[in-house]
Amino acid sequence: MGRGLVGVAGLTENRKSADSGLDASLPFERRIIELEAQLEKAGTDQERRALERELERERETVFSNLTPWQRMQLARHQRRPRMLDYVTRILDDFVELHGDRAIGDDPAIVAGIGRFKGQTVVVAGHQKGVTTDERTRRNFGMPHPEGYRKALRMFHMAERLRMPILNFVDTPAAYPGVVAEQHGQGPVIARNLLELAGLRTPVFVAILGEGGSGGALAVAVGDWVAMFEHAIYVVCPPESCAEILWRDKEKKEQAAAAMKVAAKDLLELGTIDAVLPEPPGGAHRDPDAAANVLADEIERFLTGCREARWSLARRQHKFRNMGLWVERRGKAAEAADLPDQARNASRPAAVDLGGDN
Repeated sequence: MGRGLVGVAGLTENRKSADSGLDASLPFERRIIELEAQLEKAGTDQERRALERELERERETVFSNLTPWQRMQLARHQRRPRMLDYVTRILDDFVELHGDRAIGDDPAIVAGIGRFKGQTVVVAGHQKGVTTDERTRRNFGMPHPEGYRKALRMFHMAERLRMPILNFVDTPAAYPGVVAEQHGQGPVIARNLLELAGLRTPVFVAILGEGGSGGALAVAVGDWVAMFEHAIYVVCPPESCAEILWRDKEKKEQAAAAMKVAAKDLLELGTIDAVLPEPPGGAHRDPDAAANVLADEIERFLTGCREARWSLARRQHKFRNMGLWVERRGKAAEAADLPDQARNASRPAAVDLGGDN
C-alpha cells in the first residue's frame, strides 16, 4: 500500500526541509532525543545496551506521566504526521479532487478517491502543512467554507456510488476571518453536520493531531471515531478557555486539565470509539508505525462494513446520546426511558456497498 500519485506525495513538500532534531523538540522530549543521538554513536555493545536501557526508562517515565498540557503540545508538534503523510502510506492510487463548484478550492481540506487494499474509498480531511510555505498556503489547516463544501461534495458522491468514507481530522479550528464569515462559515459547518448525520454510507473518522471546535466536527460525525493516543479533541483551545473562564491565557495548563483533552478521557465519555496507540515517543518519532496502526483500524472498520455492522440509525443514536444524563437505576429502567427507535438503533441494517466495495 501507500504508492499514491507522485503529485500527491509531493504535497508534503519535502518534510526533510522542515525543522527537525532538538530545534523542533518539546522540553520534555530533549533528554530522549539526546539519548537517541548518543545511541547512534555508541561504539561498543556494552555501551549500546546501557544507553538502550536508559532510553527505555526515560521514555517510560516521560510518557506514562504526561500532563494534559503536554498532550496538547504533542498534538500540535510541528513534526507530527499530517493527513497526506498517512494517505500516501496507506492508500493506493489516490487522486485528489478540487473545488466546491461555487467559489473555489481550499487547500486546507484535501479530498479525493483512493484504494485501500483493493477497496475504493472516498477520503476527506484537514492538511496543516509541513514547511512554513506549505503551512501558509494551507492556512495552517483552518478551512474556509469552500473547503467544507468540497468535503460535502465528496460525501454526496460517496453516497451515490456506495463507497465508504474515510475522514481525517487535524485542525485548530475553522478559519474565523471576515471573508470566511461572509462566505457562510457557520451555516456551512451546520450543513455538514446535518448531512453527515444522515448519510447512507459508512463513515470512518480518525483524529490525527489537533481536533478543534466545529472546524473539526464538520468532518467528524461518523459511525466509528478513532483517535490517536496523543491527539486532542476539544470545543476550543485551552488558551481560549482560560481567557474565558479566568481572563488569563497563562492558565492554559489548568484549562487543559479541566477540559479532559486526553483520548482516554474522551473514550470514557463516549465521544470517541477507539484510542489508537502511538509508537514510543509519539507518532512523529515513527510515522510508518503510526500509519500501520491507522491502517489496521481502517481495515477493521471496512470489515464491519462488509458485515453490515454499521447503520444510519446506530450512528444517529450514538450522537444523540452524547451528553445524555441517565440516572443509574439499572439497565432495565434506563432502557425503558428510551424510545423504541433508540432501543433498536444498535441493530445494524445491511449496507450495500455495491461492486468491489
